[in-house]
Amino acid sequence: MPGSLSIVGAGRVGRALGRCLRELGWKIGAVVTRSEPTARKVVRSIGAGHAHAFLTRQVVAAQVILITTPDRCVAEVAEDLARIGAEELRGKIVLHTSGALSSDVLDPLRQCGASVGSMHPLQTFSGVGVPSLDGKVFAIEGDAQAVRIARVIARALGAIPVRIEGSKKPLYHAAGALAAGSVLALMEAATRLMTAAGMKRREAVRALLPLTRQVLENFERLGPRAAWTGPLSRKDYGVVAAHTEAMKDLPGELVEAYEVMNRLAAVVLAQDSAAMLAELEKVAVSRKSKVRATGGQA
Repeated sequence: MPGSLSIVGAGRVGRALGRCLRELGWKIGAVVTRSEPTARKVVRSIGAGHAHAFLTRQVVAAQVILITTPDRCVAEVAEDLARIGAEELRGKIVLHTSGALSSDVLDPLRQCGASVGSMHPLQTFSGVGVPSLDGKVFAIEGDAQAVRIARVIARALGAIPVRIEGSKKPLYHAAGALAAGSVLALMEAATRLMTAAGMKRREAVRALLPLTRQVLENFERLGPRAAWTGPLSRKDYGVVAAHTEAMKDLPGELVEAYEVMNRLAAVVLAQDSAAMLAELEKVAVSRKSKVRATGGQA
């Protein structure tokens, strides 16, 4: 059931969703960014819409208003829209795409009679092209009518709508951050360890990516414990100690992250977490003692 759509804050997510929905027959109305040139560029990318550098009453002319600003701006946008739109917002649908915020941040619009909700695509948006949303999860919550429209949009995009309690969204978003941003940081750290060992960067990436992909495939197919590999999974604490010793001349954050990730693995993967944590503590204490003995910092 394509309708009319305004987009506020058309960055990577707004551009991608706007373009996909336009291709599905949605009529794109106002497209609002921080500057007129940027708004015009976004309109060209979407293939439709009217560029604006600030909020106007034209935004509330659409049936659905999609707020895709950074999280820190959502509340301010809601307050501004409520002031501008007032009674015209009654019966409208307003959705934001924040992964961590609930629909409560849009309460000023709810008080104006709008049905509000959140619709977060669990997908990375690089800004280069439009990623496939087929089979991706869209976390949705909010008022009944807003949730219904969010479901319609998600399914039209080939995505899977999943209802999340508003109060639980920070946990949901933290999970996504671990699975995306934190994994990227770990891959870059591993790459730097490889280059410190003498590999060229391209060689290091080529060596590590298939390893990581295989573990993730095993995780999906066999489950976490069966997929777990490496010295810690074998309780080879001597090798773990050798790893930390080898990192002694590298930035301290690397060995600290390695130790923290080992403790996390013990908690979420080991059958006897307490015993493994105790052994890891012995390794850490020994490392810190050696550092102090040589006059360094733990």
